[in-house]
Amino acid sequence: MIKTLLGSLREYKRGSILTILLSILEAAFEILIPLRMADLIDQGIDLGNMAAVWKFGIAILIFAALQLLTGVLSAHIAAKTSVGFSANLRQDMYDNVQTFSFSNIDKFSTASIVTRLTTDVTNTQNSFANIIRGMIRGPLMLICAVIMAVSINAQLSLIFLVAVPVLGSALAVIAVKAYPRFQRMLDQYDSMNASVQEDLVGIRVVKAFVRSDHESEKFRQAATKLQQAQKKAERLLIVNMPLMNFVIYACMIAVSWFGGRQIIAGSMLTGEFFSFLSYLMQTLTSLMMISMNFVGLVMARASV
Repeated sequence: MIKTLLGSLREYKRGSILTILLSILEAAFEILIPLRMADLIDQGIDLGNMAAVWKFGIAILIFAALQLLTGVLSAHIAAKTSVGFSANLRQDMYDNVQTFSFSNIDKFSTASIVTRLTTDVTNTQNSFANIIRGMIRGPLMLICAVIMAVSINAQLSLIFLVAVPVLGSALAVIAVKAYPRFQRMLDQYDSMNASVQEDLVGIRVVKAFVRSDHESEKFRQAATKLQQAQKKAERLLIVNMPLMNFVIYACMIAVSWFGGRQIIAGSMLTGEFFSFLSYLMQTLTSLMMISMNFVGLVMARASV
């Protein structure tokens, strides 16, 4: 299935590759900033060395500007590429529908085909944009930030061993439980589209036999079922954000407590602490980015 979908990329393959490369560069510049920040504090501010402050301060500004530039370019190219991909995919699907026999059309139904060409393609488009940008940048930042944090203070890095498995397990449970709910939600889209199609095709008959109230009630029931199915699916996904915030602030409190004690004991420098805290935030931010993209992937999986 993935191979079939990628066949619709065509002229947008170069844009996809360029987005991935720019996302990698963006993550690399973001990873380098806390290192220079630690040097600025330990070698410049603490020692009163203004030459070092200027040196590392300018380096931080350069890295921040390069991160901004690569981030803007990757977001722009990712949006353009994903929209082009969805246009090609929609055209390929439409061309394929034109080859259907009457038995095929009866099997899929017009309402189902309309949903496939609209809602499902849009979900796939959003998921593709997240993959070539967020799902490249997020895991790369996660790995690099953890490595840098371990290199600064291996003892404090044990906090990651608690946070990452908790979030990973929660995401796995959400994915398994949410996928069938989104499949049922898409089935309700088909029912609602079928109701709309019937009303539009037979609108003269509906008016002639004064059936507008009946058709309105029929549409309202289909819309209500879709609403209930979507609520049931989204209700599970919203657990992700509170859990994420709980883990983030718990980790910050733990690092501040144990890191502060190490600074008082003289086994950790102030700059190293702030650098470690930055890498902690990058790790947890990348986890949040992965989890948000993961939610999109769960929704798009049913569409795909």
